[in-house]
Amino acid sequence: MSDLALFAHLMRRAGFSATRDELESCVELGYEATVEKLLSPGEPGNMPDDIIRRYHVDQNELRQLDGAGAYWIYRMITTQNPLEEKIALFWHGLFATGYAKLNQARALLNQIDMFRSSGLGSFRDLLVDLSRDPAMIIWLDNNENHNGAINENYGRELLELFSMGIGNYSEEDIKECARAFTGWTLRNQEYMSMRASKDSIWPYGRIAWHYQYKEDDHDSGDKSFLGEQGDFNGDDIVDIIARQEATARFLVTRLFQFFAADSIDSDGEPVIEDMVKAYFDSNYEVASVLRVLFNSEYFKSDKARYARVKGPVESVVGTARMAGSYFEPTLDVHGLWAQAMFMGQGLLAPPTVEGWHEGTEWIDSGSLVERVNFATKEFGDPNKPGVSNIIEKLSQRGNGTLDSETLVDGCLDLIGPIQVEDRTREGLVEFADALGEVNLVNAGLAERQKVADTLSMIASTREYQLA
Repeated sequence: MSDLALFAHLMRRAGFSATRDELESCVELGYEATVEKLLSPGEPGNMPDDIIRRYHVDQNELRQLDGAGAYWIYRMITTQNPLEEKIALFWHGLFATGYAKLNQARALLNQIDMFRSSGLGSFRDLLVDLSRDPAMIIWLDNNENHNGAINENYGRELLELFSMGIGNYSEEDIKECARAFTGWTLRNQEYMSMRASKDSIWPYGRIAWHYQYKEDDHDSGDKSFLGEQGDFNGDDIVDIIARQEATARFLVTRLFQFFAADSIDSDGEPVIEDMVKAYFDSNYEVASVLRVLFNSEYFKSDKARYARVKGPVESVVGTARMAGSYFEPTLDVHGLWAQAMFMGQGLLAPPTVEGWHEGTEWIDSGSLVERVNFATKEFGDPNKPGVSNIIEKLSQRGNGTLDSETLVDGCLDLIGPIQVEDRTREGLVEFADALGEVNLVNAGLAERQKVADTLSMIASTREYQLA
């Protein structure tokens, strides 16, 4: 594997793909240093909010689903901290919280902000932040969890879906967990309900909820949880959860499947063990776990490449970044959010508390058509900045005149590098043959369009849908 191909692989997993210029900067920096830069994000450099709000009225308050989703898409496309957004997307899938019940997108975006700030830190601290998050409190009914009248919903999902997995706790543990989280509720619930009911006559719409701990509604009695006894509050429960072996294995498995491969084979198992060790050695730090994964020989090997199906949001954002689109305000950004939804991933609107079923379940006949149509449209415009940049780089190779094989190999190189099967390459060369020789010296629109058409064909391949 060439250095460029290795870095392209890293940036597909830890981000949303990268341009040739970005990859060359990574090569100059070095692999381990690039990993450290990803794990220690600085200023994101994303499109400023004042610019977004100037062009998008619906993105001022951000309480509606489509505007909020488009706003996050802007962040993903324009950020200089791709892993910061990628880890937020990971947590959004794991701690799935949806608009359908909240009817308030600003609260969801506040949760995403929390994932950005805490998502690479201590898993223990993240679970505490999650338990105090107003969107999660409403999503799983912890505002209805009272001393003497517990609601088990959050306690159950905290154990089953968010930290340990089925089989590692009892029904009694769920009840005791719920008791510990009584009093973890909302400060302004009644006011928010009133405003929501009169939304049409309030000039500023709904405001986001705030967390409040109500001591008088907390069950302060002794509790028995996972074999330990005490007057546990919610943060005590999280402390106990975080130090469980089951928690470490649950977390690292999900991280491995999201960042490395959809399934874990015998070669991946030693990496899992190393990640578990890093979890405990680092006091549960997610960045330390990912550092082990990204620097592992397994992750850097040929076997790990193209071992994941891109999620719809990954596909849309990665294509938009490569094509150089949406780096300036445009109403078309709402279409990106819609495109991901048509492909099966409605950002900020997971179908259930289980999130989305990923891997090969992302792909069916309908969603595949949407993927191909979107990618081919983006790359099919030679005037898009990213496409134009690829054309310019191709024109500098040789004498600027490209036969079909040189054109295909050059496009595969500059759009990735992407490694395709022999039969795929043969089909691409056959397509390029029909275009005829491409002369990019002082090229007009017709010659430039041939390159764009070739890039579009590459974007329709199986390999392009894999990360």
